[in-house]
This record gives sequence, C-alpha cells and structure tokens, in this order.
Amino acid sequence: MSGSLRQGPAPEGPFDVAVVGAGAVGCAIARELTRHGASCALIEAGPDVGAGTSKANTAILHTGFDAKPGTLESGLVRRGYELLGAYASEVGIPADRAGALMVAWNREQRDALDGIEATARENGYEDARPVELDELYLREPNLGPGAQGALEIPGEGIVCPFTTTLALATEALAGGCELILCAPVAGVQVGADGSGAHRLDTARGPVRARYLVNAAGLRSDEIDAMLGHSGFRVRPRRGELIVFDKLARGLVNHVLLPVPTEKTKGVLVSPTVYGNVLLGPTADDIDDKTDRATTAAGLASLMEAGARIIPRLTEQEVSATYVGLRAATEHRDYQLRLDPDRRYVCAGGIRSTGITGSMAIAEWVREGLGSAGLELNRRPAPSPVRMPNIGEFGSRPHQDEELIGRDPDYGRIVCFCERVTRGEIRDALGSPIPPVDPD
Repeated sequence: MSGSLRQGPAPEGPFDVAVVGAGAVGCAIARELTRHGASCALIEAGPDVGAGTSKANTAILHTGFDAKPGTLESGLVRRGYELLGAYASEVGIPADRAGALMVAWNREQRDALDGIEATARENGYEDARPVELDELYLREPNLGPGAQGALEIPGEGIVCPFTTTLALATEALAGGCELILCAPVAGVQVGADGSGAHRLDTARGPVRARYLVNAAGLRSDEIDAMLGHSGFRVRPRRGELIVFDKLARGLVNHVLLPVPTEKTKGVLVSPTVYGNVLLGPTADDIDDKTDRATTAAGLASLMEAGARIIPRLTEQEVSATYVGLRAATEHRDYQLRLDPDRRYVCAGGIRSTGITGSMAIAEWVREGLGSAGLELNRRPAPSPVRMPNIGEFGSRPHQDEELIGRDPDYGRIVCFCERVTRGEIRDALGSPIPPVDPD
C-alpha cells in the first residue's frame, strides 16, 4: 500500500475534485466530498497526512468563545466543535473537555476579562463565568502567586491531532478517495485540455479534476496565485512548544490560558490527552516556510513563562520540544473563498483553530461546490473507522490481558515511556496509511 500512495505515477483521473493539502482541513474536505458521492484526489507534498501544521500545535478543542464575532472562523469553529466532539467519540479519537481557566496576572488583564466574557456571549457561548481568587487557587493549587482572577470556559478541551487527521484520511480512502503523497504541486493549468478542467502538475505527474480545492496550509497562498489570485500572503508564525514528562500531569487540572493580545493567544499550560503537560507556544513571524528549528531564546522564554504560571513545572523532566508553523496572513479571518467560474475553492489562512474547525470547513466547501455545479448525492457512508487508542482515557493494549492472551505482541513493550507495544507498531505498519519514518 505504501508504494501506491507514495511512489510511481499519480493516478491522472479525471476526478470530480482535487484537494491540495492533506492536513486536518484537506482530509476533512476529502472525507466530506466522498461521503456525498464525489470522486476525489487528495494531493499532499509530504510523505504522510497531517505532517505539517496539523501535527504541531497546542491540540486544543476550541469552543470558539474568543473568536472575532461575525467572522467565518467564529461560526465554523462553533459548528466544528460540535462535529468533531461527536466524531471523536464515534471513531475513538482521544479527546477530553477538561475545561479552561483564563488567568489574569495584572489589573489590566483582569479588566479585560469582562470584555472577553462579553465576546463569548456574542459568539453564542453562554457558559463562561468569572472565577475569584479563592476558587481559582482551590482548583489550581500549583498556580504561581500573583494571579488577579480568572474566566472559566468549561467547554474548552484537548484532542489528539494525529488521530484526528488520520481518521479523516482513512475514512476518505474507504469512500474511494485517491491519496497521492510525495506530490508537491508545481503548477495549475485551467482548461488545458479544452474541457475547462484543472490540470495539476505534481512531482508524480499530472492530475486532472473538474473542481479544485486549495487546502495547502503554509503553501495555500502559492496555490492561490497559480489560479491568478493575490488576496492574501502566508507568513508563517513560528510557535515553539515544550512537552513535559507524565510525572508533571498532576500539577495542572485545566487548560490554563493567558489573556490574549492583538497578535497572539499567548503561552498556555495544558494537559494533553497522552498524560503529559504542554507549555507554549511562542509567536514569531518568520519568512521561511520550512524553518521548524527550536531556538534557545524561544525555549528560555517559555521556561520563564512556565515558572510564573506553574513554578514547579520547571523542575520536571522535558520529554520533547517542537515547533509548529501557523499559516498566518495579514487578515484576522479564515481565507475561505469560492470562485464558481473557475470551479475553485480556497481554504487558506487556517491557523490555530483549524483542527476544531476542520469538519465545519468541509461542510462549507461541500455546499460551495454544490452551488457551483458539482453534482453531489448523499449516499450511505462507509462504516466508520475505529482508531487505535493512544490517549490516557481508555484501555491501551498493554493493559488488556485478554488481548495479550490472544496475541502476546500486545504485551511486548517497545517504548516504556509511552507504553507502546510491538503489536501496535505492527498494526500501524499494516494500516491503510502506513508510516514511512519515525516522524
């Protein structure tokens, strides 16, 4: 299977729709379209799905409480929160509505909480409420000194970004989608064969499709320019993050959010669905779309912030550091646009809320393509996939004595930190979208 996904000439088509970009948004779009009867090609520059921004983020399941009211993002994140929450339960994506506390550390931030609560209500989120100091320190006893108050957002959650993207892609494949990996798009020609169809020139050969969806993340502005548009520019916003050992998990009970600034949502401390604690991200605008290197200054600034928020956190072992590049543009909103004359949809400028909004964005794209003439018929969906559990909220194979009795490989632990077994690795290598490298 891996050879057909990643090697040899790409299937040329013609397809009904070509979707460029196999991150969470692109995979959700491909799944949505195949569920409605469209033939799709999902084209990805990298060797795997979800290998860009979708895997390197804070993995927050956003309620959309703090989105700018009236924007596309506001409505789509709110809808996506409900869709992804239900889907996670259905297919086994690790997720938990742990709740969040937005902590104010000075008078100015404390005064800003009233406006943020009002914004939440304007966005249709009614559950945000002020938390006074006594309650705050009772609920987060390891919080550093000096907090001035907090706003509780009980619906905020955490989710597994890896399983989310993989589940969406796997279901798209089950519905008949062609996944074409290792195929960066070098050019797009419209009507090259006289039919008005798109011809995408990829590293694995041409792919033809009647409709084109641009979900190329950091490269979405480049694909948009190939269609003659110039409405936005992606300038990556680099976010460095630190993952602490599972022994740190008891230090934090909620997602601890900062009061946001005009530029960034700031540095948070959050539990993860894997039982670790996450600290980050930084927010530095850079020009290189491939620069995923951590910096001494960035990590030092995170540790300094972590010491203020949870002082004992910096005493814990660091399991990993990583960098995510967000597809920041000069606009505050998603860059979602339908060009019916060219049978083209742009889904660019999707930043930190992209995983939460992915399934709602897919609905928006499907409806837009339908209005542009794509024939879509609801058909019975394929049996939903059931993803292997890699989170802390369900039984793992090494804990299942009956499973180990049937297959001892599920009791042979290969990675003792994460309790990964030989059986799980074997299953991953034999899955519909097998891994090709340790990343």
